[in-house]
Amino acid sequence: MKKVIVSGCFDLLHSGHVAFLNEAAKLGEVHVCIGNDENIHQLKGRHTVNPQNERQYMLQALSAVHKVYVSEGMGLIDFLKELEEIKPDIFLVNEDGASPAKEALCKERGIEYVILPRLPHENLPARSTTTLRTECLIPFRIDLAGGWLDQPYVSKHHPGSVLTISIEPTLEFNNRSGMSSSTRKKAIELWRTEIPLGDREKLAKILFTYENPPGTVEIAGSQDALGIVMPGVNKYDYEGDYWPTKIQANHNEDILAWLENHLYLITLGPRNSSYSVLDNTHISQAGAKALSLAADNCWDAIINKDIKAFGAAFTASFEAQIAMFPNMVYQDIFDLIDTYKSQALGWKLSGAGGGGYLILVAEKPIANAIKIKIRRKDRQ
Repeated sequence: MKKVIVSGCFDLLHSGHVAFLNEAAKLGEVHVCIGNDENIHQLKGRHTVNPQNERQYMLQALSAVHKVYVSEGMGLIDFLKELEEIKPDIFLVNEDGASPAKEALCKERGIEYVILPRLPHENLPARSTTTLRTECLIPFRIDLAGGWLDQPYVSKHHPGSVLTISIEPTLEFNNRSGMSSSTRKKAIELWRTEIPLGDREKLAKILFTYENPPGTVEIAGSQDALGIVMPGVNKYDYEGDYWPTKIQANHNEDILAWLENHLYLITLGPRNSSYSVLDNTHISQAGAKALSLAADNCWDAIINKDIKAFGAAFTASFEAQIAMFPNMVYQDIFDLIDTYKSQALGWKLSGAGGGGYLILVAEKPIANAIKIKIRRKDRQ
């Protein structure tokens, strides 16, 4: 019988977990590696409901499971020691658990890498740990272009725009992912599970002020708060101040659906909390101008649904960012981008700290990548 390894948190055991493990058992003898409590806290920014020994006990009680291990490592690939012990034939993941790092590890070791769609058992609802913890509808945010121009120390050199989309929490996006997860936590403190009714710009100002009380040393940019609160795709014009002088919103369904069909996320893991993106900067008028031009070109491409122009401007914005903030990226990121250049028309990181997600613009679907859902205006 072949050995099958799966890994994950498996907190709040639910029917989706059981269905996944039953599918794994069809492939062979199932070995489960669960993340240790400390690592899950680092990755997700929260403590588990059930501690590691309890999670291990419950999984071990399932008939589909042969043996459960508590992974001793840290990070997304926390199971290397256990992998050496198990020597599996198959590594099984679900769609949102897939990552290039896992795939590369399997290729290096001659392990078959299998990805299953997240499908509920017949007549049962789809389940995830996130929805069981609370039905939190507070969105995340992706900046498509111009990021950093919401900081006065950048836009004072040249005015420019930041483009954002508000993303539904369709899965548990990584903590420290660059998708405004820290701002989202503040929004949850303020509003619990959903953004309230009201003037959205005023609500974004409330969130921005709450996240940046008097005395804050490093001010979180206002595009974080605006990007979470404002549905659709938005363009914010900055001229050397923390708040934009103008906001353009687009809620055209064809454009939003077009964006959803051409954006793909590749999991990189969380940003290193000890990493300083503000070291070694090269902020200049030329750099801010290049970033501003890329953002304007990106907006025009989106409005015109020009996929090639969108990809080019998307990449140009990223290149303008890393020219001024080189610590945003490191060699492994460039190596990963190289592997997708034949499939993608554009690329950038979801955040400024070298982690989170690699976002790709592509004409055709990219295998094992995450698709996003843009928050619509009609929600409230």
